[in-house]
Amino acid sequence: MRSIRLEAVNDFAEWRAAARGLLLGGIPPDVVVWADPAAPADLFAEDDEPPAVTQRAVGTVPPQFIALGEAAICHHDPDRFALLYRLLWRLQKDKHLLEARSDPDVGKLERKASAVRRDAHKMTAFVRFRTLASQTGRERFAAWFEPEHYILERTAPFFVRRFAGMDWAIVTPYRSAAWDGETLRFGPGGSKADVPAEDALEDAWRTYFSSVFNPARLKVAMMKSEMPVKYWRNLPEAELIPELIRTAEARKDDMIARMATLPPARHLRQSARAELGKPEAAAITSLPQARAAIEGCTRCPLHEHATQAVFGEGPPAAEVMFVGEQPGDQEDLSGKPFVGPAGLVFDRAMKKVGLDRREVYVTNAVKHFKFTPRGKRRIHNKPDAGEIEACRFWLDLERQVVAPRVIVAMGATALRGVLGKSATISSLRGTPIALEDGTMLVVTVHPSYLLRLPDRDQAAVELERFEADLKLVARLAERVGR
Repeated sequence: MRSIRLEAVNDFAEWRAAARGLLLGGIPPDVVVWADPAAPADLFAEDDEPPAVTQRAVGTVPPQFIALGEAAICHHDPDRFALLYRLLWRLQKDKHLLEARSDPDVGKLERKASAVRRDAHKMTAFVRFRTLASQTGRERFAAWFEPEHYILERTAPFFVRRFAGMDWAIVTPYRSAAWDGETLRFGPGGSKADVPAEDALEDAWRTYFSSVFNPARLKVAMMKSEMPVKYWRNLPEAELIPELIRTAEARKDDMIARMATLPPARHLRQSARAELGKPEAAAITSLPQARAAIEGCTRCPLHEHATQAVFGEGPPAAEVMFVGEQPGDQEDLSGKPFVGPAGLVFDRAMKKVGLDRREVYVTNAVKHFKFTPRGKRRIHNKPDAGEIEACRFWLDLERQVVAPRVIVAMGATALRGVLGKSATISSLRGTPIALEDGTMLVVTVHPSYLLRLPDRDQAAVELERFEADLKLVARLAERVGR
Protein backbone atom coordinates (compact mmCIF):
# COMPACT_ATOMS: atom_id res chain seq x y z
CA MET A 1 0.00 0.00 0.00
CA ARG A 2 1.12 3.57 -0.66
CA SER A 3 0.27 6.18 1.99
CA ILE A 4 -0.01 9.81 0.89
CA ARG A 5 -0.42 12.66 3.36
CA LEU A 6 -0.89 16.16 1.93
CA GLU A 7 -0.04 19.34 3.82
CA ALA A 8 -3.19 21.34 3.00
CA VAL A 9 -6.80 20.27 3.45
CA ASN A 10 -8.01 21.89 0.21
CA ASP A 11 -5.07 22.62 -2.11
CA PHE A 12 -6.00 21.16 -5.51
CA ALA A 13 -2.57 22.00 -6.95
CA GLU A 14 -0.84 19.99 -4.18
CA TRP A 15 -3.16 17.01 -4.71
CA ARG A 16 -2.66 17.28 -8.46
CA ALA A 17 1.12 17.12 -8.14
CA ALA A 18 0.88 14.01 -5.97
CA ALA A 19 -1.67 12.40 -8.26
CA ARG A 20 0.49 13.07 -11.35
CA GLY A 21 3.38 11.26 -9.64
CA LEU A 22 1.20 8.27 -8.82
CA LEU A 23 -0.18 8.20 -12.35
CA LEU A 24 3.35 8.40 -13.77
CA GLY A 25 4.28 5.35 -11.70
CA GLY A 26 1.22 3.42 -12.84
CA ILE A 27 -0.01 3.02 -9.25
CA PRO A 28 -3.72 2.03 -9.18
CA PRO A 29 -6.15 3.68 -6.75
CA ASP A 30 -6.82 0.54 -4.71
CA VAL A 31 -3.25 0.47 -3.36
CA VAL A 32 -3.17 4.16 -2.35
CA VAL A 33 -4.27 5.44 1.08
CA TRP A 34 -4.82 9.18 1.31
CA ALA A 35 -4.45 10.41 4.89
CA ASP A 36 -6.71 13.26 5.97
CA PRO A 37 -4.52 16.35 6.64
CA ALA A 38 -7.06 17.56 9.20
CA ALA A 39 -6.65 14.40 11.31
CA PRO A 40 -3.75 13.95 13.75
CA ALA A 41 -0.78 12.18 12.21
CA ASP A 42 -0.30 8.50 13.06
CA LEU A 43 2.92 8.36 15.07
CA PHE A 44 3.40 4.67 14.28
CA ALA A 45 2.76 4.86 10.54
CA GLU A 46 5.71 4.40 8.24
CA ASP A 47 6.29 7.30 5.91
CA ASP A 48 6.23 6.31 2.26
CA GLU A 49 8.53 7.94 -0.23
CA PRO A 50 6.51 10.72 -1.86
CA PRO A 51 5.47 10.01 -5.47
CA ALA A 52 7.64 11.43 -8.21
CA VAL A 53 6.61 14.84 -9.50
CA THR A 54 7.11 15.67 -13.15
CA GLN A 55 6.56 18.80 -15.17
CA ARG A 56 5.69 16.97 -18.37
CA ALA A 57 2.14 16.00 -19.25
CA VAL A 58 0.86 12.89 -17.51
CA GLY A 59 -2.58 11.74 -18.66
CA THR A 60 -5.45 13.91 -19.80
CA VAL A 61 -8.76 14.97 -18.27
CA PRO A 62 -11.64 17.14 -19.50
CA PRO A 63 -11.83 20.72 -18.14
CA GLN A 64 -15.02 19.75 -16.29
CA PHE A 65 -12.98 17.45 -14.01
CA ILE A 66 -10.68 20.31 -13.03
CA ALA A 67 -13.63 22.58 -12.17
CA LEU A 68 -15.40 19.88 -10.15
CA GLY A 69 -12.16 18.82 -8.48
CA GLU A 70 -11.26 22.34 -7.35
CA ALA A 71 -14.65 22.54 -5.63
CA ALA A 72 -14.89 18.97 -4.30
CA ILE A 73 -11.44 19.08 -2.68
CA CYS A 74 -12.84 21.72 -0.29
CA HIS A 75 -15.35 19.17 1.06
CA HIS A 76 -14.80 17.93 4.63
CA ASP A 77 -15.13 14.24 3.67
CA PRO A 78 -11.72 12.55 4.18
CA ASP A 79 -12.47 10.32 1.15
CA ARG A 80 -12.33 13.27 -1.26
CA PHE A 81 -8.66 12.74 -2.23
CA ALA A 82 -9.17 9.04 -2.96
CA LEU A 83 -12.35 9.79 -4.94
CA LEU A 84 -10.52 12.31 -7.11
CA TYR A 85 -7.65 9.94 -7.82
CA ARG A 86 -10.02 7.07 -8.57
CA LEU A 87 -11.82 9.21 -11.15
CA LEU A 88 -8.51 10.49 -12.56
CA TRP A 89 -7.38 6.89 -13.03
CA ARG A 90 -10.64 5.87 -14.73
CA LEU A 91 -10.66 8.93 -17.00
CA GLN A 92 -7.47 7.73 -18.67
CA LYS A 93 -9.48 4.85 -20.20
CA ASP A 94 -12.90 6.49 -20.48
CA LYS A 95 -12.71 10.13 -21.60
CA HIS A 96 -16.50 10.50 -21.39
CA LEU A 97 -16.84 9.12 -17.87
CA LEU A 98 -18.13 12.41 -16.40
CA GLU A 99 -21.10 12.29 -18.76
CA ALA A 100 -22.35 9.14 -16.99
CA ARG A 101 -24.39 10.81 -14.24
CA SER A 102 -25.51 7.38 -12.98
CA ASP A 103 -21.93 6.36 -12.16
CA PRO A 104 -21.50 6.26 -8.32
CA ASP A 105 -18.13 8.04 -8.34
CA VAL A 106 -19.32 10.76 -10.73
CA GLY A 107 -22.42 11.25 -8.58
CA LYS A 108 -20.31 11.60 -5.42
CA LEU A 109 -18.02 14.13 -7.09
CA GLU A 110 -20.90 16.32 -8.29
CA ARG A 111 -22.65 16.17 -4.89
CA LYS A 112 -19.48 17.19 -3.08
CA ALA A 113 -18.86 20.08 -5.48
CA SER A 114 -22.49 21.20 -5.14
CA ALA A 115 -22.31 21.08 -1.33
CA VAL A 116 -19.15 23.22 -1.38
CA ARG A 117 -20.76 25.78 -3.67
CA ARG A 118 -23.82 25.99 -1.39
CA ASP A 119 -21.61 26.45 1.66
CA ALA A 120 -19.66 29.21 -0.09
CA HIS A 121 -22.94 30.94 -0.98
CA LYS A 122 -24.04 30.75 2.67
CA MET A 123 -20.75 32.31 3.73
CA THR A 124 -21.22 35.32 1.44
CA ALA A 125 -24.71 35.79 2.89
CA PHE A 126 -24.13 35.20 6.60
CA VAL A 127 -20.73 36.69 7.45
CA ARG A 128 -21.24 39.66 9.80
CA PHE A 129 -18.27 41.99 10.34
CA ARG A 130 -17.72 43.76 13.65
CA THR A 131 -15.66 46.90 14.19
CA LEU A 132 -12.10 46.75 15.56
CA ALA A 133 -10.04 49.58 16.98
CA SER A 134 -7.76 51.22 14.39
CA GLN A 135 -4.60 53.32 14.64
CA THR A 136 -4.26 53.90 10.88
CA GLY A 137 -7.49 55.77 10.20
CA ARG A 138 -8.76 52.99 7.94
CA GLU A 139 -11.80 51.06 9.04
CA ARG A 140 -10.95 47.64 10.51
CA PHE A 141 -13.42 44.81 10.86
CA ALA A 142 -13.41 41.16 11.86
CA ALA A 143 -15.90 38.33 11.50
CA TRP A 144 -16.28 34.82 12.87
CA PHE A 145 -17.74 32.10 10.64
CA GLU A 146 -18.09 28.34 10.98
CA PRO A 147 -18.26 26.80 7.49
CA GLU A 148 -19.26 23.21 7.00
CA HIS A 149 -16.44 22.69 4.49
CA TYR A 150 -12.97 24.13 3.81
CA ILE A 151 -14.20 27.07 1.74
CA LEU A 152 -12.42 30.13 3.17
CA GLU A 153 -9.68 30.30 0.49
CA ARG A 154 -12.27 29.75 -2.24
CA THR A 155 -14.67 32.45 -0.96
CA ALA A 156 -12.31 35.13 0.38
CA PRO A 157 -11.82 36.80 -3.06
CA PHE A 158 -15.55 37.66 -2.99
CA PHE A 159 -15.00 39.75 0.14
CA VAL A 160 -11.93 41.37 -1.41
CA ARG A 161 -14.09 42.61 -4.29
CA ARG A 162 -16.99 43.61 -2.05
CA PHE A 163 -14.99 45.32 0.73
CA ALA A 164 -11.83 46.45 -1.03
CA GLY A 165 -11.74 49.81 0.79
CA MET A 166 -11.49 48.52 4.35
CA ASP A 167 -9.20 46.28 6.38
CA TRP A 168 -10.91 43.08 7.46
CA ALA A 169 -10.30 39.60 8.77
CA ILE A 170 -12.45 36.48 8.68
CA VAL A 171 -11.70 33.83 11.29
CA THR A 172 -12.84 30.21 10.93
CA PRO A 173 -11.96 27.16 13.04
CA TYR A 174 -9.49 25.81 10.47
CA ARG A 175 -7.99 28.98 8.95
CA SER A 176 -8.22 32.79 8.83
CA ALA A 177 -8.05 35.38 6.02
CA ALA A 178 -6.97 39.02 6.28
CA TRP A 179 -7.11 41.90 3.77
CA ASP A 180 -5.18 45.16 4.24
CA GLY A 181 -6.35 46.92 1.10
CA GLU A 182 -3.55 45.50 -1.05
CA THR A 183 -2.79 41.90 -0.10
CA LEU A 184 -4.95 38.94 0.88
CA ARG A 185 -3.17 36.75 3.44
CA PHE A 186 -4.13 33.45 5.05
CA GLY A 187 -3.12 32.23 8.49
CA PRO A 188 -4.04 29.66 11.13
CA GLY A 189 -7.62 29.27 12.37
CA GLY A 190 -8.98 30.69 15.57
CA SER A 191 -12.02 30.80 17.82
CA LYS A 192 -15.09 32.96 18.26
CA ALA A 193 -13.36 34.75 21.13
CA ASP A 194 -10.92 36.29 18.65
CA VAL A 195 -13.72 38.50 17.26
CA PRO A 196 -15.63 41.22 19.18
CA ALA A 197 -19.00 40.00 20.44
CA GLU A 198 -20.95 43.10 19.36
CA ASP A 199 -20.62 46.60 17.92
CA ALA A 200 -22.71 49.60 16.86
CA LEU A 201 -23.77 47.98 13.58
CA GLU A 202 -25.71 45.26 15.41
CA ASP A 203 -28.67 47.59 15.96
CA ALA A 204 -28.65 48.56 12.28
CA TRP A 205 -28.90 44.90 11.25
CA ARG A 206 -31.79 44.33 13.67
CA THR A 207 -33.65 47.41 12.43
CA TYR A 208 -33.19 46.45 8.80
CA PHE A 209 -34.29 42.86 9.31
CA SER A 210 -37.41 43.74 11.29
CA SER A 211 -38.41 46.34 8.67
CA VAL A 212 -38.18 43.95 5.72
CA PHE A 213 -39.78 40.99 7.52
CA ASN A 214 -43.16 40.31 5.87
CA PRO A 215 -45.47 38.26 8.13
CA ALA A 216 -47.87 37.57 5.26
CA ARG A 217 -45.16 35.65 3.40
CA LEU A 218 -43.70 33.78 6.35
CA LYS A 219 -42.76 30.17 5.60
CA VAL A 220 -40.70 28.90 8.51
CA ALA A 221 -39.41 25.73 6.82
CA MET A 222 -38.23 27.65 3.74
CA MET A 223 -36.64 30.34 5.91
CA LYS A 224 -34.67 27.72 7.84
CA SER A 225 -33.62 26.15 4.55
CA GLU A 226 -32.22 29.45 3.24
CA MET A 227 -30.96 30.63 6.65
CA PRO A 228 -29.99 27.44 8.54
CA VAL A 229 -30.37 27.60 12.31
CA LYS A 230 -26.68 26.82 12.84
CA TYR A 231 -25.81 30.32 11.54
CA TRP A 232 -28.26 32.15 13.80
CA ARG A 233 -25.90 32.43 16.77
CA ASN A 234 -23.56 34.63 14.68
CA LEU A 235 -26.28 36.86 13.17
CA PRO A 236 -27.39 39.85 15.24
CA GLU A 237 -30.80 39.91 13.57
CA ALA A 238 -31.44 36.23 14.34
CA GLU A 239 -32.38 36.98 17.95
CA LEU A 240 -35.51 38.72 16.61
CA ILE A 241 -36.71 35.70 14.61
CA PRO A 242 -38.57 33.77 17.39
CA GLU A 243 -40.58 36.86 18.37
CA LEU A 244 -41.30 37.78 14.74
CA ILE A 245 -42.57 34.24 14.07
CA ARG A 246 -44.71 34.24 17.23
CA THR A 247 -46.40 37.54 16.36
CA ALA A 248 -46.63 36.96 12.58
CA GLU A 249 -50.36 36.15 12.52
CA ALA A 250 -51.30 39.19 14.57
CA ARG A 251 -49.12 41.48 12.43
CA LYS A 252 -50.62 40.02 9.23
CA ASP A 253 -54.17 40.65 10.51
CA ASP A 254 -53.18 44.22 11.34
CA MET A 255 -51.78 44.74 7.81
CA ILE A 256 -55.03 43.49 6.27
CA ALA A 257 -57.13 45.74 8.48
CA ARG A 258 -55.11 48.79 7.42
CA MET A 259 -55.15 48.02 3.67
CA ALA A 260 -56.72 50.60 1.39
CA THR A 261 -59.85 49.46 -0.46
CA LEU A 262 -58.43 50.04 -3.95
CA PRO A 263 -58.64 47.46 -6.74
CA PRO A 264 -55.56 45.26 -7.09
CA ALA A 265 -52.84 46.92 -9.17
CA ARG A 266 -52.87 44.14 -11.78
CA HIS A 267 -56.56 44.80 -12.48
CA LEU A 268 -55.79 48.45 -13.08
CA ARG A 269 -52.92 47.53 -15.44
CA GLN A 270 -55.08 45.09 -17.40
CA SER A 271 -57.85 47.68 -17.81
CA ALA A 272 -55.35 50.29 -18.95
CA ARG A 273 -53.89 47.92 -21.55
CA ALA A 274 -57.33 47.01 -22.88
CA GLU A 275 -58.20 50.68 -23.35
CA LEU A 276 -54.77 51.45 -24.77
CA GLY A 277 -55.14 48.94 -27.59
CA LYS A 278 -58.35 50.31 -29.07
CA PRO A 279 -57.18 53.66 -30.46
CA GLU A 280 -53.73 52.36 -31.41
CA ALA A 281 -54.99 49.54 -33.63
CA ALA A 282 -57.08 51.92 -35.72
CA ALA A 283 -54.28 54.51 -36.01
CA ILE A 284 -51.52 52.14 -37.20
CA THR A 285 -51.82 51.17 -40.85
CA SER A 286 -48.23 50.43 -41.91
CA LEU A 287 -45.15 48.61 -40.66
CA PRO A 288 -43.09 51.82 -40.21
CA GLN A 289 -45.88 53.26 -38.04
CA ALA A 290 -46.02 50.08 -35.97
CA ARG A 291 -42.22 49.99 -35.64
CA ALA A 292 -42.21 53.57 -34.34
CA ALA A 293 -45.15 52.99 -32.00
CA ILE A 294 -43.70 49.88 -30.37
CA GLU A 295 -40.78 51.87 -28.96
CA GLY A 296 -43.21 53.35 -26.44
CA CYS A 297 -44.89 50.02 -25.61
CA THR A 298 -45.58 49.44 -21.90
CA ARG A 299 -48.12 46.64 -22.23
CA CYS A 300 -46.09 44.28 -20.02
CA PRO A 301 -43.13 44.72 -17.61
CA LEU A 302 -40.56 43.35 -20.10
CA HIS A 303 -39.93 46.81 -21.55
CA GLU A 304 -38.43 47.95 -18.23
CA HIS A 305 -35.19 45.95 -18.60
CA ALA A 306 -34.83 45.25 -22.33
CA THR A 307 -32.57 47.50 -24.42
CA GLN A 308 -35.24 48.06 -27.05
CA ALA A 309 -38.22 46.47 -28.75
CA VAL A 310 -37.30 44.16 -31.63
CA PHE A 311 -39.89 44.47 -34.37
CA GLY A 312 -40.30 42.23 -37.41
CA GLU A 313 -38.29 42.57 -40.60
CA GLY A 314 -39.04 41.76 -44.23
CA PRO A 315 -41.15 42.76 -47.24
CA PRO A 316 -44.45 44.42 -46.28
CA ALA A 317 -46.36 42.03 -48.58
CA ALA A 318 -44.43 38.80 -47.96
CA GLU A 319 -46.31 35.57 -48.65
CA VAL A 320 -44.54 33.75 -45.77
CA MET A 321 -44.22 35.02 -42.17
CA PHE A 322 -41.91 33.25 -39.74
CA VAL A 323 -42.79 33.80 -36.06
CA GLY A 324 -40.13 33.06 -33.47
CA GLU A 325 -40.45 33.21 -29.70
CA GLN A 326 -38.64 36.32 -28.41
CA PRO A 327 -35.43 38.28 -29.05
CA GLY A 328 -32.19 36.95 -27.62
CA ASP A 329 -29.21 38.89 -26.27
CA GLN A 330 -27.79 39.87 -29.68
CA GLU A 331 -31.22 40.72 -31.09
CA ASP A 332 -31.92 42.93 -28.08
CA LEU A 333 -28.71 44.88 -28.68
CA SER A 334 -29.02 45.17 -32.46
CA GLY A 335 -32.80 45.68 -32.68
CA LYS A 336 -33.06 43.07 -35.46
CA PRO A 337 -34.71 39.62 -35.29
CA PHE A 338 -32.81 36.35 -35.70
CA VAL A 339 -29.23 37.66 -35.83
CA GLY A 340 -27.82 35.56 -32.98
CA PRO A 341 -26.74 31.88 -32.92
CA ALA A 342 -30.30 30.65 -33.55
CA GLY A 343 -30.53 33.05 -36.47
CA LEU A 344 -27.44 31.49 -38.06
CA VAL A 345 -29.01 28.03 -37.81
CA PHE A 346 -32.20 29.44 -39.32
CA ASP A 347 -30.35 31.12 -42.21
CA ARG A 348 -28.35 27.98 -43.09
CA ALA A 349 -31.48 25.80 -43.08
CA MET A 350 -33.39 28.35 -45.20
CA LYS A 351 -30.61 28.47 -47.78
CA LYS A 352 -30.38 24.68 -47.91
CA VAL A 353 -34.08 24.24 -48.76
CA GLY A 354 -34.11 27.09 -51.27
CA LEU A 355 -35.91 29.78 -49.25
CA ASP A 356 -34.64 33.37 -49.50
CA ARG A 357 -34.81 35.17 -46.19
CA ARG A 358 -35.01 38.50 -48.03
CA GLU A 359 -38.38 37.43 -49.43
CA VAL A 360 -40.01 36.37 -46.14
CA TYR A 361 -41.13 38.33 -43.09
CA VAL A 362 -39.43 37.35 -39.81
CA THR A 363 -40.72 38.41 -36.38
CA ASN A 364 -41.25 37.19 -32.82
CA ALA A 365 -44.33 36.52 -30.70
CA VAL A 366 -42.80 38.64 -27.90
CA LYS A 367 -40.92 41.81 -28.84
CA HIS A 368 -38.82 42.46 -25.71
CA PHE A 369 -35.98 40.27 -24.37
CA LYS A 370 -36.84 38.50 -21.11
CA PHE A 371 -33.75 37.50 -19.16
CA THR A 372 -32.10 36.95 -15.78
CA PRO A 373 -28.72 38.67 -15.23
CA ARG A 374 -25.94 36.29 -14.16
CA GLY A 375 -22.66 38.12 -13.82
CA LYS A 376 -21.94 39.72 -17.18
CA ARG A 377 -24.29 37.34 -19.01
CA ARG A 378 -28.04 37.61 -19.58
CA ILE A 379 -29.74 34.22 -19.36
CA HIS A 380 -32.82 33.73 -21.53
CA ASN A 381 -36.14 33.31 -19.66
CA LYS A 382 -39.29 31.92 -21.23
CA PRO A 383 -42.12 34.49 -21.57
CA ASP A 384 -45.24 33.69 -19.57
CA ALA A 385 -48.81 33.55 -20.88
CA GLY A 386 -49.59 37.14 -19.82
CA GLU A 387 -46.57 38.54 -21.66
CA ILE A 388 -47.40 36.56 -24.81
CA GLU A 389 -51.00 37.78 -24.71
CA ALA A 390 -49.93 41.40 -24.17
CA CYS A 391 -47.67 41.21 -27.24
CA ARG A 392 -50.34 39.64 -29.50
CA PHE A 393 -51.47 43.21 -30.21
CA TRP A 394 -48.26 43.78 -32.20
CA LEU A 395 -48.21 40.33 -33.81
CA ASP A 396 -51.82 40.76 -34.95
CA LEU A 397 -50.91 44.15 -36.43
CA GLU A 398 -48.06 42.57 -38.38
CA ARG A 399 -50.32 39.80 -39.66
CA GLN A 400 -52.95 42.37 -40.65
CA VAL A 401 -50.53 44.63 -42.54
CA VAL A 402 -48.34 41.93 -44.15
CA ALA A 403 -51.29 39.57 -44.82
CA PRO A 404 -49.10 36.46 -45.33
CA ARG A 405 -50.50 33.37 -47.02
CA VAL A 406 -48.33 31.03 -44.88
CA ILE A 407 -47.36 31.51 -41.22
CA VAL A 408 -44.62 29.39 -39.63
CA ALA A 409 -44.78 29.17 -35.82
CA MET A 410 -41.34 28.19 -34.46
CA GLY A 411 -41.60 27.07 -30.85
CA ALA A 412 -44.36 26.86 -28.24
CA THR A 413 -44.33 30.60 -27.48
CA ALA A 414 -44.76 31.42 -31.16
CA LEU A 415 -47.56 28.88 -31.49
CA ARG A 416 -49.43 30.39 -28.56
CA GLY A 417 -48.93 33.89 -29.96
CA VAL A 418 -50.42 32.87 -33.32
CA LEU A 419 -53.33 30.79 -32.01
CA GLY A 420 -54.08 32.75 -28.83
CA LYS A 421 -54.09 29.52 -26.82
CA SER A 422 -51.62 26.87 -25.79
CA ALA A 423 -51.00 23.81 -27.99
CA THR A 424 -48.24 21.22 -28.31
CA ILE A 425 -45.82 21.28 -31.22
CA SER A 426 -45.83 17.48 -31.51
CA SER A 427 -49.60 17.36 -32.08
CA LEU A 428 -49.57 19.92 -34.92
CA ARG A 429 -46.19 19.42 -36.56
CA GLY A 430 -45.88 18.00 -40.07
CA THR A 431 -49.28 18.94 -41.51
CA PRO A 432 -50.37 22.43 -42.65
CA ILE A 433 -53.33 23.82 -40.72
CA ALA A 434 -55.87 26.18 -42.26
CA LEU A 435 -56.66 29.12 -39.95
CA GLU A 436 -59.99 30.95 -39.89
CA ASP A 437 -58.72 33.74 -42.16
CA GLY A 438 -57.54 31.23 -44.77
CA THR A 439 -53.86 31.45 -43.82
CA MET A 440 -51.94 28.16 -43.75
CA LEU A 441 -50.09 27.49 -40.49
CA VAL A 442 -46.95 25.31 -40.31
CA VAL A 443 -45.66 24.36 -36.85
CA THR A 444 -42.03 23.49 -36.09
CA VAL A 445 -39.41 23.85 -33.37
CA HIS A 446 -37.42 26.99 -32.70
CA PRO A 447 -33.82 26.91 -34.06
CA SER A 448 -32.48 27.51 -30.53
CA TYR A 449 -33.84 24.08 -29.59
CA LEU A 450 -31.36 22.53 -32.00
CA LEU A 451 -28.50 24.39 -30.30
CA ARG A 452 -29.46 23.09 -26.87
CA LEU A 453 -29.33 19.38 -27.79
CA PRO A 454 -26.23 17.85 -26.12
CA ASP A 455 -26.19 14.67 -28.23
CA ARG A 456 -24.74 15.22 -31.72
CA ASP A 457 -26.64 12.34 -33.30
CA GLN A 458 -29.94 13.57 -31.91
CA ALA A 459 -29.10 17.11 -33.02
CA ALA A 460 -28.45 15.88 -36.58
CA VAL A 461 -31.79 14.05 -36.64
CA GLU A 462 -33.69 17.07 -35.31
CA LEU A 463 -31.97 19.37 -37.82
CA GLU A 464 -33.17 17.10 -40.66
CA ARG A 465 -36.73 17.30 -39.28
CA PHE A 466 -36.47 21.09 -39.08
CA GLU A 467 -35.25 21.26 -42.68
CA ALA A 468 -38.11 18.96 -43.74
CA ASP A 469 -40.56 21.42 -42.13
CA LEU A 470 -38.96 24.26 -44.12
CA LYS A 471 -39.24 22.24 -47.33
CA LEU A 472 -42.97 21.94 -46.61
CA VAL A 473 -43.08 25.74 -46.20
CA ALA A 474 -41.23 26.15 -49.55
CA ARG A 475 -43.77 23.92 -51.33
CA LEU A 476 -46.69 25.83 -49.79
CA ALA A 477 -45.13 29.16 -50.76
CA GLU A 478 -44.66 27.98 -54.33
CA ARG A 479 -48.25 26.73 -54.49
CA VAL A 480 -49.85 29.90 -53.10
CA GLY A 481 -47.61 31.96 -55.39
CA ARG A 482 -49.02 30.19 -58.44
